[in-house]
Formats: sequence, structure tokens, C-alpha cells
Amino acid sequence: MNIMNKFRLALAVAVLTFSTATSALAQAPLKIGYTSVEYILSQMPESRQIESDLKAYSTQLEAQLKSKYSDYQTKAEAYKNGAATMTEVVRADKEKELTGLQTSIQEFQRSADQSLQQKQQTLLKPALDKLQKTIDAVADENGYTYVLNSDGASPVLLHGPKEGDISDLVLKKMGVTPGAAAAAPKAAPAATPAATPATPSKTKTKSKK
Repeated sequence: MNIMNKFRLALAVAVLTFSTATSALAQAPLKIGYTSVEYILSQMPESRQIESDLKAYSTQLEAQLKSKYSDYQTKAEAYKNGAATMTEVVRADKEKELTGLQTSIQEFQRSADQSLQQKQQTLLKPALDKLQKTIDAVADENGYTYVLNSDGASPVLLHGPKEGDISDLVLKKMGVTPGAAAAAPKAAPAATPAATPATPSKTKTKSKK
């Protein structure tokens, strides 16, 4: 089954599910609203602190990575300058050490990326919990049966009238003036060297739209 057929199948299932839900609620008024989670998060006061904390954590990881890379460069240069006078045993030992350092840098890069993502999720959770409670309250107060999220590459909402957008209602419920804040907090990528250090040649062995 090609991608287009899969998309059509998924859309058909979604339409069927929505139609079934609509039929089940035929006796009750149905009101659907939507919001941009990214936009609301960008307007919340917490976003600035989240961005600051995430940047500080990223800087810390970057400093550790630079330290590891600097150590590698120093030892690689020493190997390059002294390899000609080293015995076979010493040369092999140095090459093994450099290979180990290279592997350590690669593993740290992977670990730093995962750690940064986890840090972002931890920092965002309280804000997301607050957002969810506020959306629930706004939906109840304004009679919305469903509230969809319009964010993402494949948003749940494909089209909707402006009056169905409850983003500003949610912000006002939080005591935030819509449009008063800057962009949404984004994860700062852990810094990496311009290129993964190569082992010496003699080594036998890398938030509103």
C-alpha cells in the first residue's frame, strides 16, 4: 500500500469515527473549538523561564563536550608529533586511547541530545498541565464538546472558522493578554564539534499563526 492509499485509508477511518461520534451525540448540541498549543505556550509567562533554564542546561552540556573534544585534540596532536619515535607497543597503546576518546565523544553527543529532550519535557510538563486544565475549564464554560489542536506538521484540525479558535479565551482565563509575549520556547540543540574528530591515519580504527 503506497503512502497516498494509507493517507486515504486513515482519512476514511477518521471520517467514519467522527461520523459515528456525531450520530451518538445527535440528541445533544455539538460545538467544536480548536486552539494552537504552541501559540498559548509562547504567551505564557512560564515560557521565558523554561527557555532560560533550557539554555543554561544546553550551555552546560556544550562546555562538557568542548572539554572532551579539546582533550582529544591535544592527545591527537601529541600522537602525530611523536608517532615516528614511538615503539610499536607505545604507538598501539596511544592509538587505542585516541579511539576510545573518539568513541566517548560520539556517545556523549548522543546522550546529550537525549538528555536535552528529557530536560525540555520535564520543564514543559507543569505548563502543559496548567494549559490542559485551563482548556478544560474554557471548554466547559463556553459549551465546547471537543477542542482540537491546530499545531504540527499533521494537525488534527485541517480547517475551521475563526470563531472556533479558543486560544485567546484560554490565555485570558490564565490572566495573560494575548499577543503580549515573544516566540514559543524551543529546545536549544546540544552543541557539537563541526566534525567528528578523525582518528590518526595510523590508528586501526566519529508554541500564533
